Amino acid sequence: MKKTNLLYWIFTGLFAAFMMLSAIPDIVMADLAVKGFADILLPAYLLPFVGVAKALGVIVIVIPGFPRLKEWAYAGLMIDLAGAIYCIAAAGKPAENWAPVFLPVLLGILSYVFYHKRLKLKQQSSHHGRDL
Repeated sequence: MKKTNLLYWIFTGLFAAFMMLSAIPDIVMADLAVKGFADILLPAYLLPFVGVAKALGVIVIVIPGFPRLKEWAYAGLMIDLAGAIYCIAAAGKPAENWAPVFLPVLLGILSYVFYHKRLKLKQQSSHHGRDL
């Protein structure tokens, strides 16, 4: 259980940090975020919406409880990343612009996998505790 918890928090912490660090410039409509959206032909008015959605998703995955919300948060964050990859590639940007986004995708997948491993271990330990 210790190893699973440690790996879960490493992957989740890195994933959450990446997503939150990308949400803040969106929320405040930082020049870099506005330019990034303009470069892929998206309107700047979407930035605060996307940023707030990412920030809320991060909050949900790092706070304890709320398993159904966590599922939605993971899905939303992964859709955001898939959308980013697609939009950057569809705008004709070279792979060095969209390929790095696969790192947070991988972190998100690993966080999700270890989230479910933790749930399974907690369920097993609570069942064993009742049997004793």
